[in-house]
Amino acid sequence: MTMTTGQPGPASVEMPDPNQLPKKEKHIVHWFRKGLRLHDNPALREGLKNATTFRAVFFVDPWFAGSSNVGINKWRFLLQCLEDLDQNLRRLNSRLFVIRGQPAEKLPMLFKKWNTTCLTFEEDPEPFSKVRDNNITEMCKELNIEVISAVSHTLYKLEKIIEKNNGKAPLTYHQFQAIIASMEPPPPAEATIAEDIIGNTRTPIDDDHDDRYGVPTLEELGFDTEGLKPPIWIGGETEALARLERHLERKAWVASFGRPKMSPQSLLASQTGLSPYLRFGCLSTRLFYYQLTDLYKKIKKTCPPLSLHGQLLWREFFYCCATKNPNFDKMSGNPICVQIPWDKNPEALAKWANGQTGYPWIDAIMSQLREEGWIHHLARHAVACFLTRGNLWISWEEGMKVFEELLLDADWSVNAGMWLWLSCSSFFQQFFHCYCPVKFGRKADPNGDYIRKYIPALKNFPTKYIHEPWVASEAIQRTAKCIIGKDYPLPMINHVIASRNNMGRMKQVYQQLAKYRQTPNNPEFGGSAISNILAKAQASAKAFTEQQSSSPSPTTILKTVNNSGNYMCSQRSDHIEMPPQTVLYHEPSLNASSSVLQQQNMMKHRNNTNDMCHQQENINEFQYDEDGTSQHHNSYNYSQKQMTALNETQQQEDQHTIELRMNNLGNEDTG
Repeated sequence: MTMTTGQPGPASVEMPDPNQLPKKEKHIVHWFRKGLRLHDNPALREGLKNATTFRAVFFVDPWFAGSSNVGINKWRFLLQCLEDLDQNLRRLNSRLFVIRGQPAEKLPMLFKKWNTTCLTFEEDPEPFSKVRDNNITEMCKELNIEVISAVSHTLYKLEKIIEKNNGKAPLTYHQFQAIIASMEPPPPAEATIAEDIIGNTRTPIDDDHDDRYGVPTLEELGFDTEGLKPPIWIGGETEALARLERHLERKAWVASFGRPKMSPQSLLASQTGLSPYLRFGCLSTRLFYYQLTDLYKKIKKTCPPLSLHGQLLWREFFYCCATKNPNFDKMSGNPICVQIPWDKNPEALAKWANGQTGYPWIDAIMSQLREEGWIHHLARHAVACFLTRGNLWISWEEGMKVFEELLLDADWSVNAGMWLWLSCSSFFQQFFHCYCPVKFGRKADPNGDYIRKYIPALKNFPTKYIHEPWVASEAIQRTAKCIIGKDYPLPMINHVIASRNNMGRMKQVYQQLAKYRQTPNNPEFGGSAISNILAKAQASAKAFTEQQSSSPSPTTILKTVNNSGNYMCSQRSDHIEMPPQTVLYHEPSLNASSSVLQQQNMMKHRNNTNDMCHQQENINEFQYDEDGTSQHHNSYNYSQKQMTALNETQQQEDQHTIELRMNNLGNEDTG
């Protein structure tokens, strides 16, 4: 708990008897940002002690809402959270005050109007939020207003973890686990704010409260709601606590009877999913942590291992990595990000973002994300790999922006951390593991039910062809009432060849990085150091990237390319040296004037190429794991010395991550 005050120190050691002084009234404002709940809210609980009046505020800038890159599902979920919070406050004879405008501009006016003496809020661990909060705290000092803040969005106070690691954030999950294992457990969740806590504290409410401070509608924020489907996820603390109860019931069943197998049903939103509620703070991480711990003790009759809380600890790990790194969501200036010379390809990015890659498994995932605001964690792995190192070789920054727009549980730290990890730009370096968009889809959705749900155009395809409909004969396509290349796009890229080429590119990057690490007297490791080492690779890509404009919104750019008929992604690969014996895939572009027959003939040529690639790779190079990931074994022949140079600790962590991924194939995460 942190408290600051603008009160000056005593001018003299002689002080009047406090009992004889008139008691100063305490008027508090609690500022909700994240942490949209009344349970486990230590800052609010502390502020309410001996308070005369209490007002809860939340700031919404209507101009920002209409212009920000945040999708309608995410805004709807937030507004539902605010409605629920207002309802819960009504039960305490209070209300939520939704303020239109910016906090730095509006707070001083409200403080004066309400005679505020104390401001409370939950600590926000993200760098830009800490700057904002420091500025507001300094302003409060000048206004003689006490500030109370407390940690409750994360399990631990992140500064203590960093302090135990010699002032630096731990950059491997094993290292992070070792540090928290040496620390005291997180503090328990505090009880819900109830009438006994409120006491005699009152909230002045005007008759026109709803008009001035009510929760806005989507229409008021400038969104077009015509055709908006009913929400899959209902926002709010009330829903979060109900889901937590169902989640724990399911965990009890799993602990007693064994882990369920992965099924297409696992890919759908569950009534026990919790990740959006943790992101918006409708559910306390500490409440979840300790209720899960207590359940484990009750069933297993022993203390739980750290791995029981894997999802929460990964979240904590990314928060810890990001809290002192304001460039955590960027390549430039990010000391932990490998500077990979990604391509820029706005059209390819738009097709990926809008579910028009021509790979049904990938397109179904992106369609679900756009419609519902959530996708399973393994689905996130698949589409992130496809966009970055697996197929399209587009920067993880672009994918992160799309997830920030559409994904309900995407917050700054965890979203950026996930993309850094899955693109092999940080944390995870086994780039020879690559998800196949066909085989991994078959593993997760063997009958194609998931694809049929989110891609209605393919609903009549036989199961045999549902994951690769372009191999179906024209007769089968006509029977299914879906001509590939007309009613559903052809694959935009040849996965087998693209993934092999991209592994070659990754190999070059990490070979240079390994050489740098082996150089004596080079303690630096980070964005600036790697930038120097990779200057040659980046310079060779400069001519290509400078010709590309900044990526426009994937949602809007599709309007200009949808009718082109060109579903082949023609990627320039001559700007980077490729490994020997690599066959680049080139073919004529298909355009609006190309007939369906021409497109089908082109695909026959592509299928023959695919078959030859598979035959060759199955002999000596390319293997698919049981989970649908692929590995190159003989082509790049990393020596033991080179692998050691890539950091033995990191290798162990990578293997641990692979094992976790395999173990979680049938295990529902908190999302």
